[in-house]
Amino acid sequence: MKESSEKADILVVEDEDNIAIALNYLLTREGYNQTRLSTGAGAVELIRSRKPDLVLLDVMLPEVSGYEICQSVRADPECSGVRILMMTARGSAMERRKGLAMGADGFISKPFELKELREQVRKILAGELATLPQEGIADA
Repeated sequence: MKESSEKADILVVEDEDNIAIALNYLLTREGYNQTRLSTGAGAVELIRSRKPDLVLLDVMLPEVSGYEICQSVRADPECSGVRILMMTARGSAMERRKGLAMGADGFISKPFELKELREQVRKILAGELATLPQEGIADA
């Protein structure tokens, strides 16, 4: 467990540079330690070796999908403390349910407001479990 004075270690797995830049800005401003991968390849191995406090995980990635990464991490008992916030441009309720069913701790639709993401990150790091709010979810 991290010391209370230590900020959380966050792994960002995101292939879109513009989103990664926004995430870098937010996470740096909040004081989190962070690392970025721009592809799904190697993500599971990095998560297993580093055991970050939180993974911001894009669903649609080159080589390995975010769903596959989430499922692999959840199948590893040594990674049980790693929290996962999935991010996708496909913001349907079905996608959200799929991500949560695979073990994600939260799910956020792109484009997202930085304030919304900051709140999600704080809640997940505080151990608050994801729910399925009905407002703002479109089954497009």
